Amino acid sequence: MNTLDCIKTRRSIRRFKPEAVSHEIIENIIYYTTYSPSWKNSFVPRFIAIEDSELINTIASNYVPDFNKPRIITAPLLMVVTAIKNRSGFERDGSFSTEKGDRWTHFDSGIASQTLCLAAHEYGLGSVILGLYDAKGITELLQIPDDREIIALIPMGYPDEAPEAPKRRAVADVLEYK
Repeated sequence: MNTLDCIKTRRSIRRFKPEAVSHEIIENIIYYTTYSPSWKNSFVPRFIAIEDSELINTIASNYVPDFNKPRIITAPLLMVVTAIKNRSGFERDGSFSTEKGDRWTHFDSGIASQTLCLAAHEYGLGSVILGLYDAKGITELLQIPDDREIIALIPMGYPDEAPEAPKRRAVADVLEYK
């Protein structure tokens, strides 16, 4: 599939088939994700691939709002996107490079998360980026190091639904020329 078709046809998938995703595919997706642009090529995102259904169920049952539980429980794979703190957007002396301060970590992680979802789509997988979760609880559960923070949860697997594209905004509504 070409890039524009991949962008246009990718959907947020919220129901998955139980079929496992091979490690080869997961590693290929992460390989392509490392090509995402980042602040001074720092590439701060790190990924935890959770395949253990008990661990997935624990996260879904205890650390996300009720409406997100089904999105996670049906997924055979839960990607936890984390990022190294205090690197993206910083100079070597520890000062901020711009007035955006440490928010560059989230820019870079967002770009990498979208790249991950597009690469997954290329491999026939569906995904959805979730931002509501108990970060402290999941951090403790997964024993994520203190120098990293959770950015997003991305349930992933072979889609068990084929949602239509929602109506998009007209280009004239989102673009202006000066």
